[in-house]
Amino acid sequence: MKKIVLAYSGGLDTSIILKWLQENYKAEVIAYTSDIGQKMNKKKIIKNAKKLGVKKIIIENLKNTFVKEYVFPMIRAHAVYEGVYLLGTSIARPLIAKRQVAIAKKFNAFAVSHGATGKGNDQVRFELGYAFFGGKKIKVIAPWREWKLQSRNDLIKYARKNNIPIPKDKKGAPPFSIDDNIFHTSTEGKVLEDPKNSAPEFIFQRTISPEKSPNKTTKVTITFKNGDPVAVNGKRLSPEKLLDKLNDLAGKNGIGRVDLVENRFIGIKSRGVYETPGGTVLYTAHRAIESVTLDKETAHAKERIMPTYAELVYNGYWFSKKRVKLQKVIDKKRKQVVGDVVLGLYKGNVTVLSRRTKNKAYSLKKVSFEENKTFNKSKIENFIKHHSKQLNKS
Repeated sequence: MKKIVLAYSGGLDTSIILKWLQENYKAEVIAYTSDIGQKMNKKKIIKNAKKLGVKKIIIENLKNTFVKEYVFPMIRAHAVYEGVYLLGTSIARPLIAKRQVAIAKKFNAFAVSHGATGKGNDQVRFELGYAFFGGKKIKVIAPWREWKLQSRNDLIKYARKNNIPIPKDKKGAPPFSIDDNIFHTSTEGKVLEDPKNSAPEFIFQRTISPEKSPNKTTKVTITFKNGDPVAVNGKRLSPEKLLDKLNDLAGKNGIGRVDLVENRFIGIKSRGVYETPGGTVLYTAHRAIESVTLDKETAHAKERIMPTYAELVYNGYWFSKKRVKLQKVIDKKRKQVVGDVVLGLYKGNVTVLSRRTKNKAYSLKKVSFEENKTFNKSKIENFIKHHSKQLNKS
């Protein structure tokens, strides 16, 4: 029997897709789940898949790979989309797509499939990954663009007809559209679709309300080596454990919430509520350590290319030559980025308290108000005169 590898979460949408693929393609479906730190019940995933007649279920632990090879390079780039979005969903799709194609090749599957909707960005991100690794040899099946089901209500009716369990949210209603991994959680749909509605507190998964967070500052020290974090409060941790630790500390202090109406790649606007607690802390810490370790030209070059880099990640171009080329520019002097940053976490805010490095980019002698012997005033006067002449140039 021909085979299809489905990116399977065990939830409502992908369970419906699994059944639909069996019915419409008369194929054996291989249920593939990437464990990248999302909330997941492995027993439930296996149970749901087996109930639908799946014989091959693959759950792969990719948390360390995801953080080290995908999240950390993005943090080094200070990548932020449209000013606030730390790209938590965007960065996860390329890895899942890569592994899906690898499994399809291993088991001689003719196709891969995903559960992204026809209106979203994820369909593009998945399928650009499929194209990069699978080329024309592996067919892509996108059910949301093929089937006659048009809405969430249609999916629920289909689920009831086929005895597929329908999950409930904390209020006992059908759930929001939620995506999560070790880096972030996104929540979309339902009341959030109208921007005039405030996000209800119960939707937040990993951060407490800043108002309910501790009234005392939590201090945390992050150690960097070659541009990447390697320790928290003096304890060396694996990439996965380090991000887990920061998620816990930041989440308890109400850090990392974003409510964004974004411009999707396909041309429509959408509203999402994002939680990126540990990532927000890492972003602040990395900028702080680079401020005392990188020269002005390198730092500013990174700032200029960051919006392009962030948009490439958002649009699903992680494996593109252009993104890889920009990464080389970003990482050119990463070996210089070494030292400690002490941060204060307090009621939704991250404050840099101190920076420590042996790097020579920052000179106490040059910046001190007590030392002016090496300060050449005439050079500064000539510098200002030169730039005064530039004012009227186009």
